[in-house]
Amino acid sequence: MPGINAGMTDYIVEFLGVDREQADALRRHYWRRYGATLLGLVRHHGVRASHFLHYTHRLPGLEARVRGHAHDVAALQRLPGRKFILTNAPRAYAERVLAALDIGHWFDGVFSVEDMRMFGQLRPKPDVRMLRRLVASLGVAPSQCVLVEDTLEHQKAARRVGLRTVWMQRWLRRGAPARPAGRPAYVDLRVRHLRALWRLCAGGG
Repeated sequence: MPGINAGMTDYIVEFLGVDREQADALRRHYWRRYGATLLGLVRHHGVRASHFLHYTHRLPGLEARVRGHAHDVAALQRLPGRKFILTNAPRAYAERVLAALDIGHWFDGVFSVEDMRMFGQLRPKPDVRMLRRLVASLGVAPSQCVLVEDTLEHQKAARRVGLRTVWMQRWLRRGAPARPAGRPAYVDLRVRHLRALWRLCAGGG
C-alpha cells in the first residue's frame, strides 16, 4: 500500500498540477469520502479510471517485495465454502499479487475494479448496488456471504446489503481514519489473523 499511495499522490501532482502536500491531502480526502481515491478524481476532475489505475499500479519489483505466511495459506486451505477476491485494484495487479504469493488456486475467482460497473458508471466498493448485484451473481443469499475487509466504510455497505462482516486489522494502512475503541455494531468479528475466521464459520462471531 505505501507504493500505491505514493503512486496516487504522484499522479495527482502530475495531472492536477498541485504540490505534493496538496496532492496527498486530496488523496486522503477522497478515500475517506468515497472509499476510493479514484472515485473522487473521476467525479471532480474528469480523470479516466483506466489511466489512473494503470499509472498507480505499475509497481516495478512488486513480486520481490510481496511476502506470504505459511499460517495464512493453511487458514485459506481449511476455510469452507467458495472464496473470491473483491478488490478496487485492477485485475492485472491482483493477479500479480496472487501469483507472487502462489495462492490464486485457493480462490474461486477475482472481482476487480474493472468488473464493478453499472449502467456505464464505475461502482467500486463501497457501492451498495454493486454489492447487491455481486451477491445475486453468486446465486446465494447475502447472509451466506462474509466480507473480510480492512476498511470500515466497506463493512458498513456490506451490512446494508445483509452480508456478514469481518474487520481485518492486521494490515490497516497508516493514515487510516481513527479506529473505534471497540467493534462497531455493523462488524460481526474483528480479527488479526485469517485463522480466526473459523470462529465465524463455527458460529462464534
